[in-house]
Amino acid sequence: MASNLTIMGNKEILLVAENIAHEKGIAVQEVIEAMEEGIKLAARKKYGSHLDIECKIDRKSGQIKLYNKLQVVANNTEDFDVRTHIDLKHAKKENSEAEIGDVVIQELPPIDLNRVVAQVARNEIIRKVKEAEKNKEFNMFKDRIGDIVSASVKKVGLKNIVMEVDGYEAVIHESGLIPRESFRVGDRMRCYIEDVRKESFGAQIFLSRTHPQFLIKLFEQEVPELYEGNIEVKAVARDPGSRAKIAIYSRRDDIDIIGSFIGIRGSRVQSVSSELRGEKIDIIKWSANIAEMVISSLTPAKISKVVVDEENNLIEVVVPEDQLSLAIGRGGQNVKLASKLVNHKIDVMTEEQESARRSAEFNQASKLFIEALDVEDMIANLLASEGFLNIESIVQAESSEIASIEGFDEEIAKEIKRRAEEYLQKNS
Repeated sequence: MASNLTIMGNKEILLVAENIAHEKGIAVQEVIEAMEEGIKLAARKKYGSHLDIECKIDRKSGQIKLYNKLQVVANNTEDFDVRTHIDLKHAKKENSEAEIGDVVIQELPPIDLNRVVAQVARNEIIRKVKEAEKNKEFNMFKDRIGDIVSASVKKVGLKNIVMEVDGYEAVIHESGLIPRESFRVGDRMRCYIEDVRKESFGAQIFLSRTHPQFLIKLFEQEVPELYEGNIEVKAVARDPGSRAKIAIYSRRDDIDIIGSFIGIRGSRVQSVSSELRGEKIDIIKWSANIAEMVISSLTPAKISKVVVDEENNLIEVVVPEDQLSLAIGRGGQNVKLASKLVNHKIDVMTEEQESARRSAEFNQASKLFIEALDVEDMIANLLASEGFLNIESIVQAESSEIASIEGFDEEIAKEIKRRAEEYLQKNS
């Protein structure tokens, strides 16, 4: 490009810009702006780096014009510099409305693009064009985060695979691959665009096959009702390549949402499962009732009781002895996925374990009340049987709540609360 710049005419500049833009797949405007920046740097090399030079290439004629920006100052200032300043009198000749502090521009003589100057321009143009290419790649993919793409394997490394997506390089890390799946150069796979970052060398595109949203996007391709928005995915949890749970919902009562996901003879869910290397998928009908959600999410286990502790984000699940292993799952997988799905910690216990624990809690609470409140066994047992397990719970309760216990009245309730409050004050 250096030799061409020294001899090309105005029209040729525009032709070169068009050729570069076509070759690099960027806008002609970006190439011309790169040329302007390159010629501007070359002009500063010729006229002096202290000048504030601008370069403009006419988009129709290709004519190059150079301007120097001058600040309007009073001519009696000590730091007046004719290269960067212009007095008000002369500035008025350039622009009749000029005032002190304004900036006026003066056209500079065209420069001869000799070998050295042309090299400066060429280097800057190349730099700017490369920068435009990087921006093009980033802008092309930043709005595609969340899409599924078909990618081919370009290079297999120890911890990641370099992929090619629409002619651009992308990376899928080991953590983004389903366990036990392997690929060779040239293989194709569907991936989820997880992130796109702008780096010094260009856009860095990160792919994944383990992201929970990948499962949703795969179902969107199989289930028209989901793609069209008639069914909504409320939550998803995955153990990639092994098992997944997906909670779905629809405001329309005329849609069989579970059947829509499963498909005829299981065709839809099987298609997604095959893409995920046989990942088993539990499809659950979402409910605003957290207890109902827990029961559904722990399928195929049968649940006896669910106790929700919203304050501690904890759910206790009680199951028959023969259902414990089903509820927990191999390696705790079933209960872990259910916990992710409902966004609560789930503790699973058998009916026998719950009974033993409740009995221990009851005995402990009764003993505490006898000692701390100085009450008879019967009163202590009644309090514990109503769910009061510590002194704080009695203090926080309304007198009417305590008085409603069979055999209690308002007077007894107030006395119990008074003793509880005194105990806390003495032991706080």
